Amino acid sequence: MLDRILSPRQARQFHRFLRNGKITLLCLFLTVIVLRGHLGAGKFGTPEKDLNEIRQTFSYIRRRAEPRRVLEEAKSNVVLSSNNDNNYAEFDITKILMDEDDGVVEFKRDSSQPYTLGPKISDWDQQRSDWLRQNPNFPNFIAEKKPRVLLVTGSSPKPCENPVGDHYLLKSIKNKIDYCRLHGIEIFYNMALLDAEMAGFWAKLPLLRKLLLSHPEVEFLWWMDSDAMFTDMVFELPWDKYKDHNLVMHGWNEMVYDQKNWIGLNTGSFLLRNCQWSLDILDTLAPMGPKGKIREEAGKVLTRELKDRPVFEADDQSAMVYILATQRDKWGGKVYLENSYYLHGYWGILVDRYEEMIENYHPGYGDHRWPLVTHFVGCKPCAKFGDYPVERCLKQMDRAFNFGDNQILQMYGFTHKSLASRRVKRTRNETSNPLEVRDQR
Repeated sequence: MLDRILSPRQARQFHRFLRNGKITLLCLFLTVIVLRGHLGAGKFGTPEKDLNEIRQTFSYIRRRAEPRRVLEEAKSNVVLSSNNDNNYAEFDITKILMDEDDGVVEFKRDSSQPYTLGPKISDWDQQRSDWLRQNPNFPNFIAEKKPRVLLVTGSSPKPCENPVGDHYLLKSIKNKIDYCRLHGIEIFYNMALLDAEMAGFWAKLPLLRKLLLSHPEVEFLWWMDSDAMFTDMVFELPWDKYKDHNLVMHGWNEMVYDQKNWIGLNTGSFLLRNCQWSLDILDTLAPMGPKGKIREEAGKVLTRELKDRPVFEADDQSAMVYILATQRDKWGGKVYLENSYYLHGYWGILVDRYEEMIENYHPGYGDHRWPLVTHFVGCKPCAKFGDYPVERCLKQMDRAFNFGDNQILQMYGFTHKSLASRRVKRTRNETSNPLEVRDQR
């Protein structure tokens, strides 16, 4: 009948459509069967149950996806947290600086007995002489008239109270290492408080005693404060000049012995021979050092006895002036108060003249023409407060460092662009014959 209504071509298309429709329905039926088998309620199920189970299935799939999303979010949070953990500027340094035994006294000293640095030693010269004879490979003189010297310096075991202070401590120790390397001097940098009672000015005493006894091969210890810098890298100390002396400090006999002036000498940079005499004078100074009432009472005595001394607790410099002035016969013969060069040079009278020195002189004098040491007394860059404006101190410390550093850099063909600049410039061209280059001053 369709053949009567439709043309042959249209009839063929209609039959093709029917065949394709049957195949499509068959595929749909099979698909439903498969889905029912995997997602449906089984042979006892109903369409409503099938729909509920399909909903539950997709809900399960969504729940399976949730952990992945949560993990991705957690991973993102971990990355952010890790970035914060890596931020040194925001880290609370006190988390790692609190020792388990902070505030705990190692041992209780009998306060009724005078303080001592250790067991009394009375034959150190003999002990040391025997040791040197038995150990010829460790002579106390490394050349004729050239003693073996150990430069001793240090700083607090904790970071500075302000971050910039640690930077200047680094500059200071770099400066000292350079000088020692050039002059064959060994160096010891201390960051341990060996005796809690001898903190502050007095911390050097137990350290020096320990080093004297632990290094019999060393002829001289050279103590140098952390706020002092070498500014003449060429100057060699006149060691033979001190062959009959055990303690060398920058100072003036008249100010110490006649005037009893508390600034008649300076203990920021001094030489101490390894001998019994040195142990004895350390033992004599030490009883004034324990912090607390003893140091406060000793400070009152020093202020009363010494010229122009302000009122504050006892310090090692004032104690040294007092001991020398009141017991000159016992100690004075072995003490050399040096002022022909700057074993200690007060920064306030030196740093503004560096350009004048560069213009008119050269390294090697060690005195007012080119100071061996520039000492920044009162600046205290590691503390929160000093005796001078912070900007002034830091600028001048940079100038002093660069003044000394130029003498090192010039060996390699460089110099700082100015004494106020961290940047450097080339002072000579490179050459294919570098060993023929001669330093020029």
